[in-house]
Amino acid sequence: MTQGTCLCGTVRYEVDGPFGLMMHCHCSMCRKHHGANFATFVSAPLMGFRWLAGADNVGKYPSSAQGERSFCKTCGSVTPALVKSMDLAIVPAGNLTEDLDVRPQSHFFVASKAPWYEITDNLPQYAEYPPEFGAAGVARPTVEPRAGITEGSCLCGKVAFEITGAPIRMWNCHCSRCRRARSCAHVTNVFYKQDDFRYTRGEDRIVEYRVPDAQHFATAFCGDCGSMTARVSKERSTVVVPVGALDSDPGIRPGGHIFVGSKANWFEITDDLPQFQDMPPR
Repeated sequence: MTQGTCLCGTVRYEVDGPFGLMMHCHCSMCRKHHGANFATFVSAPLMGFRWLAGADNVGKYPSSAQGERSFCKTCGSVTPALVKSMDLAIVPAGNLTEDLDVRPQSHFFVASKAPWYEITDNLPQYAEYPPEFGAAGVARPTVEPRAGITEGSCLCGKVAFEITGAPIRMWNCHCSRCRRARSCAHVTNVFYKQDDFRYTRGEDRIVEYRVPDAQHFATAFCGDCGSMTARVSKERSTVVVPVGALDSDPGIRPGGHIFVGSKANWFEITDDLPQFQDMPPR
């Protein structure tokens, strides 16, 4: 059995393999829901899936006519999708607590890939679903960029924000806490000055979860759809923006990978960015 958990530990489950398809999805819905450049899912037979705790704390948002997105209502971590019609459990790999013996096999929806993210591995790439799936993606509205303004929003659109200043820095973080919070291979955050940021709608819909034993670590997400969104860190006068929430290019690229000592065993770093075992030196 392989166990999985949300960030706060309220939602827990176990999966009895064998694990099948493992893929990176770059569609805009996955990026927004996870707050990441891409989401990584792994499939397993539905009969081998079991909730251990917190099933009643799973929120659901109907993201399309074809499916719904689920998340922990306390911390926002993405929770598994149980697809009865296919007899499969589709599990976000970032929340599995043990090393896996399966590896990603392809990239889906690269036609929707974030412009600031570059795929550098040799895995097969598909514009949408692979042809053998016999399925099509869901068309979503695009946001026309405005000069001097970086915009972002949640999946359901009830939360939105804009930033007028230049970004301070951007990092790819592989720590287990970040991976569990965003339910993905690694998170990518871009940091801004607090004075350059403002919500344009939905600030009252945001749920914030602060890890009890952490000095600064917290998450913010839309309580309606579970999408990760920007979090204002007042004690540091900065705003932490998950890149998956962005609707326009921030004009900056990651400065490197941090906490690679905690990297998921199933994810391989293939770019040439600097790597740091934990935090980079100041």
